[in-house]
Amino acid sequence: MNNLVNFIIESGISLALLSLIYVLFLRKETFFRLNRLFLLFSVLFSVILPFLHFRVYAPQSNMLAEVTVTPYRNVLEAVTIYGQDLSGAMVNSISSSKIIISVYLLGLLFFLGRMIFRIIQIVLIIAKNEIQYIDNYRFVLVDKEFSPFSFLGYIFINPKMKKESGYEKMVTHEMEHIKQGHTFDVLILEILTVFQWFNPFMWMLKRAIRENHEYLADHAVLGSGISSAQYKQLLLSQAVGAQLDIANNFNSSLVKKRIQMISKIRSSKLANLKYILGFISLLALVIIFACEQKETVQITKVEDSNERKITVELLDDRMKLEGDQEDLEFLHGLLNDKNKYEFDTDSLGNVFLVKSKEQVPLELDEEDQVFFIVEEMPEFPGGDLALRKFIANSIKYPEVAIEKGIQGKVYVTFVVTGEGKIANAKIARGVDPSIDKEALRVVNSLPQWKPGYQRGKTVNVSYTVPINFVLQ
Repeated sequence: MNNLVNFIIESGISLALLSLIYVLFLRKETFFRLNRLFLLFSVLFSVILPFLHFRVYAPQSNMLAEVTVTPYRNVLEAVTIYGQDLSGAMVNSISSSKIIISVYLLGLLFFLGRMIFRIIQIVLIIAKNEIQYIDNYRFVLVDKEFSPFSFLGYIFINPKMKKESGYEKMVTHEMEHIKQGHTFDVLILEILTVFQWFNPFMWMLKRAIRENHEYLADHAVLGSGISSAQYKQLLLSQAVGAQLDIANNFNSSLVKKRIQMISKIRSSKLANLKYILGFISLLALVIIFACEQKETVQITKVEDSNERKITVELLDDRMKLEGDQEDLEFLHGLLNDKNKYEFDTDSLGNVFLVKSKEQVPLELDEEDQVFFIVEEMPEFPGGDLALRKFIANSIKYPEVAIEKGIQGKVYVTFVVTGEGKIANAKIARGVDPSIDKEALRVVNSLPQWKPGYQRGKTVNVSYTVPINFVLQ
């Protein structure tokens, strides 16, 4: 359900922004073909945007250094954890509301039924009336009072209208709708409306594309030699009768705007620059919704005086590995000293390490000596930056704390033992039990360090790490 809600929200926001750009900047321009391409691409882009995911490398400047005076020894650089962003909070809020979901599904069923009913209407009209084939067009002869309309390759027309002035121009108009494939645009929009029925910008976009279709067909008819004055008179005379919303109607309710556009002076070439705004908007939407941070660390493997770099990509709850089988087994052994990780692969053959068991906290004996400063301090695999990235990717901001609006900085003290393991992890200064528990869990899950040395021997060394929980 979350994926569906996320699709609806992201595609809806994209539709809203792009339709506003069209209405405010492009709607009155006479670049009808470019406008159609912009509108159709806006629809296509809005549909695929929720499925786009691009991983980018996070710059080190995102890890802000913090200068603070505390009573703790060996204080590491603070790690800032942000609470759920607006989009994520909105998705969870909507997904958990049965009323919202029920109303949405009722609307979806209603508009789906309406679309199917309208298509059945047209199918029945085709089935019940005579069809004539003229120049690859199928004319459905309908004995009812309405102006011509088209759907797919069919032109629906009353035979009595052949005697009326302007009949050929009306037919030419509907032929242009068929030539340019306007029905396919309409059907795509109808399907999208089923999912976006609640979105006012979806209806705005539908009307904008309808307008554009009429402008394109009118422009083609005018190019055949009829004067604009005659064509305006024809539009006015046919602005009556029933209409089928899912079809292209000659007597469209947009007659006034069509007449205004016929009289409009062609836009200057400089107006093309307005499309750059649309491109910038598309780029911004991709950056906001599709780009995800890709954080990697490199661990140095020393073997027989030779160094080899093993690249590890830190994901939400797992680590993606790059290297040969020997490298992977080395890293697995390094991280799995407490049986916390296991191998996993996806459908593409990528290898991951995922957490398998809860960490059992290690406690030192009271007589074990703990140092604060030693000749060679312990080192996390990959260095301090890798440590902060590991913590940032492992912590989950507690939902209870988010709901209550709790934030603050937790100080966790721990000891890196002579074996490089984490022991004696404790909350030195807490904020809230839910936040304190999560901070303690992640510190206890830290993989094995390179131990510290004093006078040539491995020793226990104490550290403190501040973890800052911030609500966005």
